[in-house]
Amino acid sequence: MTVPVQGYCDSAFSQVREAFTQNFIDHGELGAACSVYIEGKKVVDLWGGFQDKNRSKPWQQDTLVGFYSVSKAIAALCTLQLVDQGLLALDKPIASVWPEFAANGKEQITLRQLLSHQAGLISFEKRLTNEDLFNWSPIVKALEEQAPWFEPGTQAVYHTNTYGHLIGEPLRRITGKSVGQYLQEHISQPLNEEVYFGLPDATLNRVADIVWHPSDQPPPASILDNPINETQQMVNLSYFNPPGFAGLGVMNGRGWRQAEVPSTNGHGTARGIAHVYQQLAGAGKVPGPQLLSQDLLQEATTKQSENFDCPVLGRPVCFGLGFQPTRDYRQFGPNAHSFGHFGSGGSAGFGDPDCQLGFGYVMNDITPRWQSPRNQALIDAVYGCL
Repeated sequence: MTVPVQGYCDSAFSQVREAFTQNFIDHGELGAACSVYIEGKKVVDLWGGFQDKNRSKPWQQDTLVGFYSVSKAIAALCTLQLVDQGLLALDKPIASVWPEFAANGKEQITLRQLLSHQAGLISFEKRLTNEDLFNWSPIVKALEEQAPWFEPGTQAVYHTNTYGHLIGEPLRRITGKSVGQYLQEHISQPLNEEVYFGLPDATLNRVADIVWHPSDQPPPASILDNPINETQQMVNLSYFNPPGFAGLGVMNGRGWRQAEVPSTNGHGTARGIAHVYQQLAGAGKVPGPQLLSQDLLQEATTKQSENFDCPVLGRPVCFGLGFQPTRDYRQFGPNAHSFGHFGSGGSAGFGDPDCQLGFGYVMNDITPRWQSPRNQALIDAVYGCL
């Protein structure tokens, strides 16, 4: 079957079109989009394949899709804007704006620790349902009640599914807006792009289905009830309490798509992600809004914490303030100052200030890897054209 690939690609970046097309042939791509901005100019905006497993609905220019943990950096950007405005402080206890958070040994946890995955709130022991997942308050209340799994500030452990609520609730307390509302008003609409936490009704007919290859069923109760040790319980609960926390089994439903779970359920286009990173990487040099001050952006994209054996991911991790600095074991291209975030299955967004580049890649065929041969082929092709 011929895979439809459409869109624009500057002739100087023809290698990217070739790599994008080849992903469907060599790497089992189902549906995807890739966009690249350089020095304020959109040089790649490609889409292709299909929105559904049955290959009956071609991917369109305005197709939206979930991009999993690419969401974390976008949620962090929203909260960091409040730091820029002097409404939040990185090193002040977050309980100063969220008093209920102080319970059970959390009174000294700072926003910096939340943003850099050092709070020790990877999961909670209180059992929740997927109905709780689709509503903001039950997750927040569970986080208020939960004690840290380790002393805050002593370790960097990936907060897979709690991250968005942890940094989103302070924003809500200060602005009176949800993270999704704030994102639309202060980032998506000013850029005239589609990046969402919580999809509006009018967009639901344009959302691609996610095809998840591992089992999409929650684990047997015994996995949660009879852990090997406390660390394993922390990890198990982080993925499966509530059962749909990582989107498993719910990611194609209306409830998940319209909920706000800013750790993992962002939806949008590759174009929107790339444009956000273009404005960050080219701050002050490209047309359009400056999303963060230069000083705060530099701090946010510099190492704040690192762990060479994260128990949640089973590999090394390095965190800035929401963004992940490029590392040899987790590269965003060859340049030293690149920063961004990958998502499950290989979705990616990153910026490279050394060449004022913004990159976005989304797809709907999810394999259990953050760095896939698909995104690597595209990133290599981009830099091969520079």
